[in-house]
Amino acid sequence: MLTREQLHTQALDLLKQLIATPSVSREEDKTASILEEFFLRHKVSTKRRANNVWAVNKHFDPERKTILLNSHHDTVRPNPGYTRDPFQPSVEDGKVFGLGSNDAGGPLVSLIATFLHFYDKKDFKYNLVMAATAEEEISGTQGIESIWPELPDMDAAIVGEPTEMDVAVSEKGLLVVDCVASGKAGHAARDEGENAIYKAMEDIQWFRTFQFPKVSESLGHIKMSVTIIQAGQAHNQVPSECRFTVDIRVTDAYTLEEVLNIVREHTHCTIVPRSLRIRPSAISHDHPLVISATKLNKKLYGSPTTSDRALIPVPSIKMGPGSSSRSHMADEFIFIKEVTQGIDDYIQLIELA
Repeated sequence: MLTREQLHTQALDLLKQLIATPSVSREEDKTASILEEFFLRHKVSTKRRANNVWAVNKHFDPERKTILLNSHHDTVRPNPGYTRDPFQPSVEDGKVFGLGSNDAGGPLVSLIATFLHFYDKKDFKYNLVMAATAEEEISGTQGIESIWPELPDMDAAIVGEPTEMDVAVSEKGLLVVDCVASGKAGHAARDEGENAIYKAMEDIQWFRTFQFPKVSESLGHIKMSVTIIQAGQAHNQVPSECRFTVDIRVTDAYTLEEVLNIVREHTHCTIVPRSLRIRPSAISHDHPLVISATKLNKKLYGSPTTSDRALIPVPSIKMGPGSSSRSHMADEFIFIKEVTQGIDDYIQLIELA
């Protein structure tokens, strides 16, 4: 069994390997192989589907409850503002620099070290499954949800994202709708036609001002934002069509289907949802993972950002080393002490749960 110091060292070495290997979403095959090789060196057998790699604890017992440890190894493309080589892991002033160091390399390697700590415990009260998954940054279909049917039955999950080791007990879902307001073309100089832009403006005003009656205790109000609009092709033609897109951040007070129905009831345009996959989530405050986090004096909060947690159909928390404010920034970094403390805190959280 590795000592805590050895776990820290192994995790940081793995983090540097991952940084040095490009793994943009849908192109994570090389980092998936690095993860397979890492587990092999530690005599842990793995399974792989596409670019997803997972493993179960050595003494898995189907009679015990099972906790999933999950984080992703894909990254966004490098921010054009980088002044460093994004694929050169460098250490300065107690920081590890490099693309994906903070989101979500630090949380990922910390969860892997935690899994190794518990891997060969015979009489531990939980089974653990470690899943390093793909396509999180693009909410792709070949990530966690693609392997879910192949995993053991899960009772709970810890999703590794940079939260400064605070615990997100709830998370907003995402509903993106494409809207089309229809009118009738006509000459702008004459009183003819039906201006689709004016029709769209009525619905846009509703999206701007409407407040959903139910308010989430941890996530507050649902937020709707019109983010794209397109209409017209000539200055002298009344447009017959206006298309616009609305970004809706849904709380656990409503399902996506309920929100979609309310939108359709109050608007006149045609509404087409892009997806009903990115669902809001919440976990009870009397769940063992939340009680454990409270014992460790962790801050509990509702997260406005989405993650793979939206695709995990069991009670879950989002928690990990690093800061969300550093995600996708130029010259991304994570503090070494954040990774080592993250490992120690994950271990404590599971032991107390």
